[in-house]
Amino acid sequence: MIRADLHNHTLAAHGRDTVADMYAAARGSQLEWYGLSEHSPLPPGYACPLYTGDLSVTFPAYVEEVLSLRESAPANGPRILLGMELDWLPVNTAWMQEILGLYPFDYVIGGLHFVHSVPVGSPRSWTADFSLPQRFARFAAYYEEMARLASSGLVDVVAHPDFVKVCCYDDFQIWLNQSGSLDLIASALVAMRDSDTAMEVSSAGLRKVFREPYPGPAIMRLAADLGVAISFGSDAHAASETVSHFDELARYARSYGFKNSRIAVGREKITLDF
Repeated sequence: MIRADLHNHTLAAHGRDTVADMYAAARGSQLEWYGLSEHSPLPPGYACPLYTGDLSVTFPAYVEEVLSLRESAPANGPRILLGMELDWLPVNTAWMQEILGLYPFDYVIGGLHFVHSVPVGSPRSWTADFSLPQRFARFAAYYEEMARLASSGLVDVVAHPDFVKVCCYDDFQIWLNQSGSLDLIASALVAMRDSDTAMEVSSAGLRKVFREPYPGPAIMRLAADLGVAISFGSDAHAASETVSHFDELARYARSYGFKNSRIAVGREKITLDF
């Protein structure tokens, strides 16, 4: 049984439910820990067309809601953790460090959504005129950047470690079989291991057309061989998605030999069995 879900979103960015609604869904599960991890505000010059709110306004309100709910939550429910999904933007390191110091986070998830300022989760970044060699180069750049994210010391978890496949699943599978591709991924995983940063195992991919967790089997196998710690998340954007497919996700992780997951409370790491 997975005991903690660390990756959940709210109305503050592009989720569909409130902090209270999300927690109410978690109370109906077997979770012992429930983390809310809203997207970080973006610095000037960056924008996500998916966001429905202004995070410079909605993010502080989100923090207040989580902290207030933590004080009032019933003792028989999951313990609430305040988290954030930090958009990794290395040209704005000072901005990221400032955001981290503003609030009493229990943990921080590092989300790699931009490569060379291009949003890799947008179909518009993968149009038909973007050739296969160009796609392969972007996949490689993605994992080079992930290694830097993992080594930064700014985050506790690296989110959805093959999110880059979301708009181009078939091409990503081809790239995985190219010489050197798994070596690049292994370098990112070694950076996680050596910095004691957990790799997220996420059920969000099971809600996509390709129905494969993040990360897929090749990366899970590498992570297990390298001794990388893992964390679980549903990456829920609605109350109905909280802990979705967690039984399947637990079986998936166990099939690669994983027996423990990682959370952080007050940025202090805690290991849980599952």
